[in-house]
Amino acid sequence: MSITGSTSSFKGLTTDEVLLKQKNYGFNELPSSEKKGALDIAKSVVTEPMFLLLVACGVLYLILGDLTEGIMLLGFVFVIMGIEYYQESKTEKALDSLRDLASPRALVIREGEAIRVAGREVVCGDLVVLQEGDRVPADGKIISCTNLLADESMLTGESVPVRKREFLDNDKDILPGGDDTPYVYSGSMIVQGNGIFEVTAIGLGTEIGKIGKAIGSVVEEPTKLKSEISVLVKRLAISGVILCIAVVAIYFLTRGDLLKGILAGLTLAMAVLPEEFPVVLTVFMAIGAWRISRKSVLTRRPAAIETLGSATVLCSDKTGTITNNRMEVSCLHNRRDLLEICQNCDFPEEFHEIIEFGILSSQANPFDPMERAILKIGERYLQGSEHIHHDWEMQKEYPLSRELLAMSRAFVNPASGNRVIAAKGAPEAIFDLCHLSAEETENYSAKVQIMAERGMRVLGVAKAQIEEKNLPSIQHDFDFEFVGLIGLADPVRESVPAAVKECYKAGIRVIMITGDYPVTAMNIGKETGIENYGECITGPELSTMSEEELREKIKSVNIFARVIPEQKLKIVNALKANGEIVAMTGDGVNDAPALKSAHIGIAMGEKGTDVARESASLVLLDDNFASIVGAVKLGRRIFDNLQKALGYIFAIHVPIAGISFIPVLTSDLPLILWPVHIVFLELIIDPACSIIFEAEEVEKNAMSRPPRDSSVPFFGLKKIFISSMQGVSAMVMTMAVYFISLMNGMSDTEVRTLAFITLLSANIAIILSNRSWSENIFTIMRRPNPTVKWVIGGAILFMILIMNIPFTLRLFQFAPLSASAIAASSVMGILSIVWFEIYKAIKKKESL
Repeated sequence: MSITGSTSSFKGLTTDEVLLKQKNYGFNELPSSEKKGALDIAKSVVTEPMFLLLVACGVLYLILGDLTEGIMLLGFVFVIMGIEYYQESKTEKALDSLRDLASPRALVIREGEAIRVAGREVVCGDLVVLQEGDRVPADGKIISCTNLLADESMLTGESVPVRKREFLDNDKDILPGGDDTPYVYSGSMIVQGNGIFEVTAIGLGTEIGKIGKAIGSVVEEPTKLKSEISVLVKRLAISGVILCIAVVAIYFLTRGDLLKGILAGLTLAMAVLPEEFPVVLTVFMAIGAWRISRKSVLTRRPAAIETLGSATVLCSDKTGTITNNRMEVSCLHNRRDLLEICQNCDFPEEFHEIIEFGILSSQANPFDPMERAILKIGERYLQGSEHIHHDWEMQKEYPLSRELLAMSRAFVNPASGNRVIAAKGAPEAIFDLCHLSAEETENYSAKVQIMAERGMRVLGVAKAQIEEKNLPSIQHDFDFEFVGLIGLADPVRESVPAAVKECYKAGIRVIMITGDYPVTAMNIGKETGIENYGECITGPELSTMSEEELREKIKSVNIFARVIPEQKLKIVNALKANGEIVAMTGDGVNDAPALKSAHIGIAMGEKGTDVARESASLVLLDDNFASIVGAVKLGRRIFDNLQKALGYIFAIHVPIAGISFIPVLTSDLPLILWPVHIVFLELIIDPACSIIFEAEEVEKNAMSRPPRDSSVPFFGLKKIFISSMQGVSAMVMTMAVYFISLMNGMSDTEVRTLAFITLLSANIAIILSNRSWSENIFTIMRRPNPTVKWVIGGAILFMILIMNIPFTLRLFQFAPLSASAIAASSVMGILSIVWFEIYKAIKKKESL
């Protein structure tokens, strides 16, 4: 029974039945990593060192009798908690959206209508429609099918697709594998034909569920960057503890007050402890993965974001990634002439018959891209003509087989009552069916060769007519007449040539790997701009090469044709042996080893198998090559912005730590910073590093510089030195204002106020300057980033309120100042970035 025309004879479940089953039996999904709930997020926040330090400081204030300061500081604790909670929640929402994207979809019949739903919403008893290329969403029995073949290799290990049949009443206890079984299994792929099956098992009840395969979860694992940051944080934390003890001891020895000494020590510990590092890393990776998903690339492993900026070679499939995976009729041959098909060309009458019988020999609602292309050209040129036969009734279909690569369909012509047969298939199979002479075969084969050399897939078309009502059992029993040839091509995606060009500009080499013929591959290579497109290595050649020979050849060859999936691993290993950082695309079960071996495995989202997805670091949701390049660009942006954020954290902690420590060394110098001041600065630092820098646009030179050397530390000594020098500059300016104010006989509160305004101004200047390590401050100010005005504007507004409200003046131990004094100290803070701006200008000039 054919299902291609309509599904109206099947009713399926009702909405109420589906909801009841989902309520009773749950959703069609396998266990994945548990997401953090509100309590889990709150717990992670309250156990952070910074939180504990703030609480300790608040309690100490209460012990000292400073009730206002203690309560206010503890109040700030909850503000900090709110910021941390917001960041964690935003991270979890990003991860949730990635999990949703990973969920497959299914075409089900419910209440007589075919609708597409998320795979997790499928229930037992659902009727699911299967077509070529579909992934089976659940286990079930086949109730209708036509020439249905399924790839069950992920369950059985069999590389050859297996044939399916319809379910019979006496069928039971049939295991996966082997031909002519009436069941389909979750995770298998339909490679030919179509059908309808009734779901009998979902989720953990499926065969794949029984072996505990987790699908659609975002895997979080320790990465090289995370390990590097952890080591850095531990070292700084140890330094903070040592300095804290030193400050307590010095304060007690010089001033004789232990409790205030502990408070000063805790203040320094808060200043030194870079608690933002792990938070920023988590936020950047999660939000970065979400941003990349908006470019149609799903990040399954955070390490991929790190590696994206280092990729030196991008190995891509041809079909559906570089090309549209949408065949178009490009050329026709009607036994005499060749006709090139173009958008606005005429379509002569003498070529109509080829398309007429091409349509008749195709499914009415095809999944096959070549049949779709034939139907599309018929709709464009033959609609409403005598060559379109909607009223003809199909009586029999002769499917394609391994023995005869041709298919035929027999129709009843209502006008004459005769049986009309249309056939199409591989040209040599059609020549055989038509019993052509050696001369005719040679002539038409030459035309096939012309089309094939231009990268086309060629189909032969034939027709036959009989008056008998009884149709023969095989196609060879018809007296076929040759009609012509159809040349089809899968056009290159419009965005690909520009994307390939961008890759070369970014220092990334592009390699195309395909199972197609060499001539087709080289033509596509030429069209897309791949270098050395005239050189090609084929699968058979690859199988005979030694590793050393391949390593040498692969240095210049960028086109691989007639390659089977298993050979991709050999290509990946050869590139890795040459020191390349490899990104590799794949869609099949047998691509899994290559995807795992590649530094960045990229699975196809539309045509890929679950095994390929599970093995990959990234999943390409639209199977588009340009999306990979877009992800590389975003990866470089995320990497750059993360470096800016961590550089800023380093820079701003240096002056805070220095200003907290220096006045402690002598008994007659007033302390500038107390915990309340650190909390205020944290209210700026946290949003700045996790919101402002994360939202920064990509640098102009991101895709015009070579890939990052993966062996170089993410935040090496040079970057630490430059960032620390920014901090030292801010500290020098702040301490200059501090000592000048003391020399002018100002009170402790006035000195503290001027020094704090200088520090705050330097903080804001460092934020603005670090938004780009290549552009000057004036160019940066013109770059759009809405978060800047909110964070910096909020900090300035808050400072104005503090300076004008008596309660907050007492709380921060500040004093009212003249406008000229505020302006002077602000200018001193801003001047702290002058040297860094000069450094950026010199570096930019050197790079030109």
